[in-house]
Amino acid sequence: MLVLSRRKGESIIIGDNIEINVIDVQGDIIKIGIDAPRSISVHRKEIYNEIQKANREATQHLPTVEQLKKMQEK
Repeated sequence: MLVLSRRKGESIIIGDNIEINVIDVQGDIIKIGIDAPRSISVHRKEIYNEIQKANREATQHLPTVEQLKKMQEK
């Protein structure tokens, strides 16, 4: 893990097209701004984890390849 120190008004560049800006710091709360292409999803980690969980649950109810083959044979 890379650990960087930044102050209010400073930024970090990821790749060629993602910029993370430190907008404000108040005590242990840091406000950041993220400038990224619309094609890149940006989520808070707890939201990302909920999306992943929902996706896993949704795929549990999908038919297997074997079940699909049997359905086609009918």
